[in-house]
Amino acid sequence: MALTIAEVEHVAMLARISLNQSEKEQFALELGLVLNYADRLKSLQTDNIQPLDHILPVSNVFREDVVIGSPDREDMFANAPMAEDGQYRVPKII
Repeated sequence: MALTIAEVEHVAMLARISLNQSEKEQFALELGLVLNYADRLKSLQTDNIQPLDHILPVSNVFREDVVIGSPDREDMFANAPMAEDGQYRVPKII
């Protein structure tokens, strides 16, 4: 499917690019080749082909969620530089 210079100018205007005459001729040829290839792909027999999301099978690579108990509260506060009334105490910043 050959593209005309007018079609290339229209696409260039939509893309907001300026082309000189030799570039227009080159793009008409190249874009025509791309469209010819797309037409060739349309002729492939794909009736018995299942669509794919991924080429390789996808599996969950993360570990399973396992519920574990939290550390003892007193053990956590034993490592704190300052603790008061079951909470970490920090210096006042203003």
